Amino acid sequence: MGDEAIPLIQPFSSSNLLQQESFKRTGNLQRAVAHIITGVIGAGVLSLAWSVAQLGWISGPLIIIIFACITVLSSYLLSDCYIFPHPQHGNIRCPSYTQAVKLYLGETREKVSGVLVHASLYGTTVAYIITSATSARAILKSNCYHKEGHQAPCNYGDTMYMILFGLVQIIMSFIPDLHNMAWLSVVAAIMSFTYSSIGLGLGIKTVLENGRIMGSLTGVPASNIVDKLWLVFQAIGDIAFAYPYTVVLLEIQDTLESPSENKTMKKASTISILITTFFYLCCGCFGYAAFGNQTPGNLLTGFGFYEPYWLIDFANACIIVHLIGGYQIFSQPIYGAFERWCSKKYPNSGFVNNFYQMKLPRLPTFQLNVFRLCFRTAYVVSTTGLALLFPYFNQILGVLGAITFWPLAIYFPVEMHFVQRNIEPWSRKWIVFRTFSFICFLVSLFGLIASLEGIISQKLS
Repeated sequence: MGDEAIPLIQPFSSSNLLQQESFKRTGNLQRAVAHIITGVIGAGVLSLAWSVAQLGWISGPLIIIIFACITVLSSYLLSDCYIFPHPQHGNIRCPSYTQAVKLYLGETREKVSGVLVHASLYGTTVAYIITSATSARAILKSNCYHKEGHQAPCNYGDTMYMILFGLVQIIMSFIPDLHNMAWLSVVAAIMSFTYSSIGLGLGIKTVLENGRIMGSLTGVPASNIVDKLWLVFQAIGDIAFAYPYTVVLLEIQDTLESPSENKTMKKASTISILITTFFYLCCGCFGYAAFGNQTPGNLLTGFGFYEPYWLIDFANACIIVHLIGGYQIFSQPIYGAFERWCSKKYPNSGFVNNFYQMKLPRLPTFQLNVFRLCFRTAYVVSTTGLALLFPYFNQILGVLGAITFWPLAIYFPVEMHFVQRNIEPWSRKWIVFRTFSFICFLVSLFGLIASLEGIISQKLS
């Protein structure tokens, strides 16, 4: 009997909160790479073959490489913003994107960036729920096609699988923060390499079986130039979504050991983007080479591949496991920001600030905060509900990529760089960065419009 059979719950007051929430930064290059790969290689990689198909053999690979270079540049600019040299208080850490914007650009733009960052993070988690349900459904379809034939009416719904994924995320949200989920990122990164490699291998196999490379220089033809432009810009938005980790870069950098966080983060970003871009090019190009104009929107769930069915099942299972970790990578910054704000707003609230130390039979001791439990559960429920309303894979990716790309990956990092380095207006460097930012804005705007048009068309059809 005793403590073994009865849960032990020991409260400690809000005065002990800082002590309980304190942590030692022990992250290293390998962990940073795992976090980045978990955040980068996700739902986006599966739509790249479709994106290359819309753009063609010249523009498709070129745009993937361009976005990779832009992401590396953006990550370097953001990494330099982690330490803010305050004239009175010395060097101040910026553990989040919005904190950096506040210190470098002021509170007004901090509020704007906060809305965009959290909308982007929220939208990404919604996309991950859609993708996980699509992969779960693909496993059932794969088995059905294997038994009944490729023309069988193997139709399955999404609802149950989205709800199951949401239930898993409620449990996973007990993880306090990014500092405590290195193991999950490692598992998720392994899964991402696994299913990307399977998609690549099946693409190569199909190309060899066909005996020729499918596709054309201009991509999938459309009935008119307007429809073609919609598809092209939607494809660009999908590629932009494939590199979405800049919004969580500073959170990842805040887990690294001092005093070399900046150098480690830049090195981790370079390694990660090189690895992911190699996979992106291989998956996108071999997928298009295998299927040409018939390239599915999702390489592993659109059933360009039918056999071996067990390998398709395994790849989709890896996708689901990876997205479980990816969801946490993008939701933890929202959890942390809102919980810190509430703790500051209501410092005397036991509901908000009190933690309870719990011991369950056969499990290690853990800490429970009632407010954290309620808020994180409500968050997961809301993302699951929105995913049920808008289950449109490629169009959702395009919208998220377009919204995220310019303001968060380009505009704010460039503006903070100007402040940090005291770049004079109308200097050569100022003009180059301003021109670069404006071009990226136009690309982002057209990608957003095209993706919204795609969602409206899907909804009306």
